Amino acid sequence: MQANISIWEKESFFAPQDVIIVGGGLMGLWTAIALIENARTLRVTILEKNITPLGASTRNAGFACFGSPTELLQDAQKLGESAMLTITEKRFRGIEKITHYIPKNQIEYDPCGGYECITNDQLKLDTIADSIAYLNKLLAPITGTKRTFIRNDAALSTLGLQHFDALIQNKMEAGLHSGKLVQALQTEAISLGVQILSGIEVTECLQHNNGVQLHTRQNLVFTAEKVVLCTNAFSNNIFTGQTIPVTPGKGQIILTSPIENLPLHGTFHFDAGFYYWRNLGNRILLGGARNKAFEEETTTSLTTSATIQTALEDFLKTHLHPSIHYTIEQRWSGIMGFTDSHLPYIHFIEPNILAAIACNGMGVALTPIIAEEVADRLIQ
Repeated sequence: MQANISIWEKESFFAPQDVIIVGGGLMGLWTAIALIENARTLRVTILEKNITPLGASTRNAGFACFGSPTELLQDAQKLGESAMLTITEKRFRGIEKITHYIPKNQIEYDPCGGYECITNDQLKLDTIADSIAYLNKLLAPITGTKRTFIRNDAALSTLGLQHFDALIQNKMEAGLHSGKLVQALQTEAISLGVQILSGIEVTECLQHNNGVQLHTRQNLVFTAEKVVLCTNAFSNNIFTGQTIPVTPGKGQIILTSPIENLPLHGTFHFDAGFYYWRNLGNRILLGGARNKAFEEETTTSLTTSATIQTALEDFLKTHLHPSIHYTIEQRWSGIMGFTDSHLPYIHFIEPNILAAIACNGMGVALTPIIAEEVADRLIQ
């Protein structure tokens, strides 16, 4: 029995639900929306432990991308062509769904195009043409164009970049405002009847009768027929019945001061996605360098580290033209979830508890489509 709860609260905010989603980030919000759109009468509640989602949903770099060339080449080698294409198609469809679902101006969607910067050490220059042709042929049925990627080395200097050997362009990439994307999804979910309760930290999920009982740090107990854990790298802190195969990975970011006449415009990748940067108006946002200290960055702590922050600052100094002057004005970090397979983890870990986590750094693009799969499995 929960103490000091009124009858009104018991029969409204804390009433038994059909589905409770733990985690109010992109995965949780898209899942709630997909559930209601499939079954309008469902009672769905999202429980978020923070005031705002604090994992990666509002702390990422704001990329709407489906994979840089070297990332896709690595995935094809590791996963096989078929699996690589399946996950890439989901990313591509996810970006399309965002743009069809939410007015672009509402989330500051900027179809700026993207680039991958290449050094000869990373990808031999004499293999680039064959690699582009290989990927373009595979991706044509997904992207609807025969030239998803093109080589455009001449743009390096006009973009204010140096010490790269080649540049591969993808005109289909875009940037967006991550915070406003989450806000738009919250508004849509609430309009559909989803209840969002913030500041409620779930500490335990237990099978109870024919459903699930959720215990919280606030000494409130919730019940639902089914529970979806959209808690990404934090999932093992909540569900202790078995180890969920997700590994945390911290992504650190720096943001420069405004730069007069900044030539850089677009979204950029380097080193198979371990470095990523973009212009944010007339400022530069740069994130990554996690591969400089994998063990140190395998954590759920949001504290920034000197190792990675120094690596990011050094990267900017090395690769921005010396005529571009700036200072670092902001620093932050977010926590992503990774699997060994590099594929999302969508599994029932108990009969009524489903985990939908680990987009492996591609949550913006993947969550709209993964949410549809989660909704289908729950409703079935």
